[in-house]
Amino acid sequence: MEATSTPRITCAYLNSYVGKNVMVVGKVMQLRGDEAVIDADGNITAHLNRDSHLAAGSGVQLIGKVNPDLSVKVLSSMDLGTGVDFNLANTVVEIAHQHKSIFTYDQ
Repeated sequence: MEATSTPRITCAYLNSYVGKNVMVVGKVMQLRGDEAVIDADGNITAHLNRDSHLAAGSGVQLIGKVNPDLSVKVLSSMDLGTGVDFNLANTVVEIAHQHKSIFTYDQ
């Protein structure tokens, strides 16, 4: 099995990960058909798959691929409920990017 990284990001890091898989933790702001708007320190449009069962106002963890238009094609999602500390989630992203050698695998 090939080793790969799925770095945690927020909206600010999207353009650095076009074409790559990422993990996003944010709040579901809006649902419209097979799309959702996720607030992850900025709004991200997520293209949902059939297995995505999200609720507006809930926290969500997405794993997906960043598209050239900076939207995310969702590969998997997990509803985190309403008790998510988004400041903590954003801090984890910042620490992971400050110490990439600890949190990512580069080939």
